[in-house]
Amino acid sequence: MPGFPSDVGAVDLMIGFPSAQARSHYDFLKPQLRDAESAGMEFPAEYMFKGVPNHLDEGVDPVGVTLAQMDACGVAVGLVGMGETAQRAVKEHPDRFRLSLEVDPNDITATVRRIREAHEEHRIAAVTTFPAGCNPQVPVSDRRYYPVYQTCIDLDIPIISNAGIPGPRVPAACQDVMHFDQVCYDFPELRIVMRHGAEPWEDLAVKLMLKWPGLYYMTSAFAPKYYPKAIVDYANTRGADKIMYAGYYPMGLSLERIFRELPDVPFKAEVWPKFLRDNATRVFKL
Repeated sequence: MPGFPSDVGAVDLMIGFPSAQARSHYDFLKPQLRDAESAGMEFPAEYMFKGVPNHLDEGVDPVGVTLAQMDACGVAVGLVGMGETAQRAVKEHPDRFRLSLEVDPNDITATVRRIREAHEEHRIAAVTTFPAGCNPQVPVSDRRYYPVYQTCIDLDIPIISNAGIPGPRVPAACQDVMHFDQVCYDFPELRIVMRHGAEPWEDLAVKLMLKWPGLYYMTSAFAPKYYPKAIVDYANTRGADKIMYAGYYPMGLSLERIFRELPDVPFKAEVWPKFLRDNATRVFKL
């Protein structure tokens, strides 16, 4: 596709490291999954993904594997969750990785303390959360999230929240995109980034991004050929500063597939640098 840049140095807002124990990463969801098929899945949304690349051969360094994939695809910086491997990656390659902290706000005081400690010790670039994966679930606009939102404002970092129907077979109402309307009203200084599609409310997501300056969207967990049309159209018009690239390696997609399909996304030439790097650099202050 004309206009797709080959040397922009992308920022990937959802990337990780392959693991020999990938299945254990989803143990937190087991108490909420009730259907028999989910109990046997390696990855609780694997019915939507084929060829999941989250595996690691014995003796292979996961940081080296991810860096090689990033280098091959032109990814300059990756936002990673704050596990042991990620902390080592940041220490060894501080120019290539930034940390984020995943939270469940059911224990409000402990969650706020974790965020402040992680920011002081590791300079986390963002907080992330999966409302439908919390146990019990926590709606995006629930009062339990409010101290988390205020803490993000105080630390001048954004929060990334799942939006829309979750892949794992758990209820979705807590991630209805309309919840973000109340949050943006109550916290006008908050930078909040919707992840994982916002479907089937992507048109509403666009309407709310037009309305609220602090609301953004990233393309995590979607292969580029499945980017919602409403999101692509918005990026090409009034939303060029609101839509950011995020992948899903190694959780569900390979970087090779993502960057093979990206040039076919019909973004305007002037949108590509903003989508791949500039918006993330500004919103996350990378």
